[in-house]
Amino acid sequence: MARPPPPGYTPPARSAAPQILAGSLKAPLWLRAYFQGLLFSLGCGIQRHCGKVLFLGLLAFGALALGLRVAIIETDLEQLWVEVGSRVSQELHYTKEKLGEEAAYTSQMLIQTARQEGESILTPEALSLHLQAALTASKVQVSLYGKSWDLNKICYKSGVPLIENGMIERMIEKLFPCVILTPLDCFWEGAKLQGGSAYLPGRPDIQWTNLDPEQLLEELGPFASLEGFRELLDKAQVGQAYVGRPCLHPDDLHCPPSAPNHHSRQAPNVAQELSGGCHGFSHKFMHWQEELLLGGTARDPQGQLLRAEALQSTFLLMSPRQLYEHFRGDYQTHDIGWSEEQAGTVLQAWQRRFVQLAQEALPENASQQIHAFSSTTLDDMLRAFSEVSAARVLGGYLLMLAYACVTMLRWDCAQSQGAVGLAGVLLVALAVASGLGLCALLGISFNAATTQVLPFLALGIGVDDIFLLAHAFTEAPPGTPLQERTGECLQRTGTSVALTSINNMVAFFMAALVPIPALRAFSLQAAIVVGCNFAAVMLVFPAVLSLDLRRRHCQRLDVLCCFSSPCSARVIQILPQELGDGTVPVGVAHLTTTVQAFTHCEASSQHVVTILPPQAHLVPPSSDPLGSELFSPGGSTRDLLGQDEGTRQKPAHKSLPCVRWNLAHFARHQFAPLLLQSRAKAAVLVLFGALLGLSLYGATLVQDGLALTDVVPRGTKEHAFLSAQLRYFSLYEVALVTQGGFDYAHSQRALFDLHQRFSSLKAVLPPPAPQAPRTWLHYYRNWLLGIQAAFDQDWASGRITRHSYRNGSEDGALAYKLLIQTGDAQEPLDFSQLTTRRLVDKEGLIPPELFYMGLTVWVSSDPLGLAASQANFYPPPPEWLHDKYDTTGENLRIPAAQPLEFAQFPFLLRGLQKTADFVEAIEGARAACAEAGRAGVRAYPSGSPFLFWEQYLGLRRCFLLAVCILLVCTFLVCALLLLNPWTAGLIVLVLAMMTMELFGIMGFLGIKLSAIPVVILVASVGIGVEFTVHVALGFLTAQGSRNLRAARALEHTFAPVTDGAVSTLLGLLMLAGSNFDFIVRYFFVVLTVLTLLGLLHGLVLLPVLLSILGPPPEVVQMYKESPEALSPTAPREGGLRWGISPTLPQSFARVTTSMTVALHPPPLPGAYIHAASDEPTWSPATTPAASGPGSPNSRGPCPATE
Repeated sequence: MARPPPPGYTPPARSAAPQILAGSLKAPLWLRAYFQGLLFSLGCGIQRHCGKVLFLGLLAFGALALGLRVAIIETDLEQLWVEVGSRVSQELHYTKEKLGEEAAYTSQMLIQTARQEGESILTPEALSLHLQAALTASKVQVSLYGKSWDLNKICYKSGVPLIENGMIERMIEKLFPCVILTPLDCFWEGAKLQGGSAYLPGRPDIQWTNLDPEQLLEELGPFASLEGFRELLDKAQVGQAYVGRPCLHPDDLHCPPSAPNHHSRQAPNVAQELSGGCHGFSHKFMHWQEELLLGGTARDPQGQLLRAEALQSTFLLMSPRQLYEHFRGDYQTHDIGWSEEQAGTVLQAWQRRFVQLAQEALPENASQQIHAFSSTTLDDMLRAFSEVSAARVLGGYLLMLAYACVTMLRWDCAQSQGAVGLAGVLLVALAVASGLGLCALLGISFNAATTQVLPFLALGIGVDDIFLLAHAFTEAPPGTPLQERTGECLQRTGTSVALTSINNMVAFFMAALVPIPALRAFSLQAAIVVGCNFAAVMLVFPAVLSLDLRRRHCQRLDVLCCFSSPCSARVIQILPQELGDGTVPVGVAHLTTTVQAFTHCEASSQHVVTILPPQAHLVPPSSDPLGSELFSPGGSTRDLLGQDEGTRQKPAHKSLPCVRWNLAHFARHQFAPLLLQSRAKAAVLVLFGALLGLSLYGATLVQDGLALTDVVPRGTKEHAFLSAQLRYFSLYEVALVTQGGFDYAHSQRALFDLHQRFSSLKAVLPPPAPQAPRTWLHYYRNWLLGIQAAFDQDWASGRITRHSYRNGSEDGALAYKLLIQTGDAQEPLDFSQLTTRRLVDKEGLIPPELFYMGLTVWVSSDPLGLAASQANFYPPPPEWLHDKYDTTGENLRIPAAQPLEFAQFPFLLRGLQKTADFVEAIEGARAACAEAGRAGVRAYPSGSPFLFWEQYLGLRRCFLLAVCILLVCTFLVCALLLLNPWTAGLIVLVLAMMTMELFGIMGFLGIKLSAIPVVILVASVGIGVEFTVHVALGFLTAQGSRNLRAARALEHTFAPVTDGAVSTLLGLLMLAGSNFDFIVRYFFVVLTVLTLLGLLHGLVLLPVLLSILGPPPEVVQMYKESPEALSPTAPREGGLRWGISPTLPQSFARVTTSMTVALHPPPLPGAYIHAASDEPTWSPATTPAASGPGSPNSRGPCPATE
């Protein structure tokens, strides 16, 4: 039976309908209502078919997760760090196209330092320890494929000459030394590192320790014609090789008599011998500069070397392809199916054994320490860096499971959601795996950032939305039918989840603008994983909530759902109650909320008007400081709206305070009242302003760079080596590459100028004082000058005539053949040119018509000079053998080399400690190449500094561009989904502050700016949305004053936002246990600071800004019984209480009722009154206006869950 209205209450006329739309906000609210209607329909559909949705969702995600089986982990530094599509990438592609994929050799290094800091190592004792370690490493042998492999078989040998005498050729093949750059080469003991030997009848085994080339040639002269070989050794200035050098220990029984200190028995002056560097077996072509051998040097005022703190030896090995080609077809490998892969395996095994034995060569109590490193060590380190740590992943996910379960457990079994928390974390884990599997199927390669960071970061971000939906599901408004609970949850939270997920995806896609392949792959993978998390949270997790709702309805225990609950609590549908006259307003639509009716005092008539439920729940005046404010007649249309606990039907017993306390209770009773006081607001603004100011200063401290020592775990032998190398031997081999597309023969002057300009750069290591800078063009020209001088002598003496050169020298004969070349196919020879032309003109240039023919002769006749020049010609000049005694026409014709498309000048860069040094060197090199380009020479610099440091030339510009684009995109997304540019602008302002503050804190923490922090800084904009958008949306859709709306937003978002932050921190916590300091510093520390900044800005700064500058409310609730509106008085300035009319008795009663607010595009039919149904189950379908054709968001009752 309908209850009569209160005395004095007159139903409002049609023209005085309740106005809930505030000003021009009608369209945005209607659009959001339409979007929420779609979410409601989606939720109801999922609830109806929750079992099917859960099964199909798990099946789809599981199928995608199987894609992880085809995942490829990339460990190639060039593939990871060279900027895609950049000039460096194009130059690298050109180099590989001409020369192949591999370098000419690989380096294995030994660095020796004193255990006592600052102690000099320029003593015979220290050199002896270095010899001991180097000798141990050089004697390494590995057995693979049934063969034994030692250094002499796999080392790089430069410039092996071609000799026609078979006996000498075989002896040279066995004896030719490996290229080892070592300070021991200044002494006879350097020969001990060379393992080759040869046998001649009647002599002991010939080794470099007892080989005197001059004496050997004299002994063999009567038995073989060795004139050409003798000239070759003379040109290379081999001399007595090692036996003519001083002995470190002249008392050594094997110290040769030819050693300068053999007879005096005096130890050499190590500093004097090492000053200026050392030489290999060839004084002319194998000079090891002092900077390659000694580190931490000190000199006296006259420039004499006094001390050094480090020694370095470098062993060069062949590349896998070179080793394969060297032994292809050899009798030693014909029976093992020799392949390039096997050659690579041999080299890797030898390098690992080399490092191990070198590090163990010296005893623990030695005064010196050895640091060893090889290219395989770096590959192994990167491979270990990229491996997934199953223990840490499992530990992180178990920790998250425990947190989710504990935080969602409740004493009241009807409210407990522990099983939901467990299922949510497992669902997110499956979504992360499916996202990574999808990336693998799309061909996106994995790297260390993917395997070490993304599983934990994605878990922390994904669980945030799980907590949000779970909180909202337990706070469904009273009156929500059981079959509509999931739809109601998605309707109220779907907008927030969509907004945060879309922003996160946009942020990571924007981070993909950073053109570093490793970081681009990481950003794309993160965006895809966030998308999979979004799909799981919006489609599959509501099915989990629906199943848990059935469990609660059936009064089953949480987690242990097979057992019945002993609790008296049960799921109760709290339905809208009849109004005082037995009627309810018609026109119910999707955008609904349960609000509180409050007793009003009509100022004109001085009587109280109240809308009463059938059974009024009368309570005495509350002592809650926010009670009259948070549950005022204003109500709310917020998506995250809960209900006062007092309005729900609960057991009559009073709970203990410790049981009632939760984060929402804390936000409502302690945090919001304190934060929204005027003094607190001022303090917050001052503190965050100071933080921003400090961050701006900290931003000036941020340096660019990422050293290899930042990546390698501290305390390891690899880190010790890299630290010593960076401190003492900061040298980098680079090359100036000249391309095709121009005429080398006519551009010699421009090539010399380019070399001179490059050599003058500050970072380029100059050659020793007696020597001039050398390039292949210098070597080539000097060789031509040498044979021209020999020809002139032979011509003047009559040994060479116009018709014969057989009596002349080898060099004179070569000059003869070159001088008669015309380059004309019809008339290739012109003998009249013998005395009328020169091989090098007065300007020091080679005649263009002779350039490529002379190049053929030089490459074939001067292998040591060619090797020393490191020219790497492409196309390689043809082989041509010179025979002085063959005077046929074919032997006189010299084939011209093809026009060059690739050649290079080698350089060494020094003093590159900071990124600014690298940038300066790169800019200087690029400027030199640009200047040469204007002269017609196409050139570019090549080497590791240009591969890995050139990104810093435009890194900050790229970072600023990406952040600006992302902030604009975030503004557009927020403005589109919130339909409020004012709110979107405040969100973007807070996000920009967070990014700036994070950047400044990096400066104070000493974290350098590289591509990795740039990705995190860009992604921080998207991650920061997680902490801000919920509060902003709650404020936007609440009613009342700004203070009141900020308090309401805090009450209903404080718990999910805090839980989300804690879950993110738990996900990141496992990164702190990484063996790599790089992961700890650049990911754990930075992301943890970002999470804390997000929490502070989202729950402290943003509410204060909204309470001061927030937009007006979208909804203004007004009920009128006369032309004058009945509304509460305005709140006091700076307070949270609603004012009370002075005419209202102080002993008024607080009366609550459930009321449904309707929203339609047409005007609300507030004058129509319809009797409440007598049926126990109420549905919006009972109101005819709810399903009218004019309502875009009309909805009917959801059937019960199947």
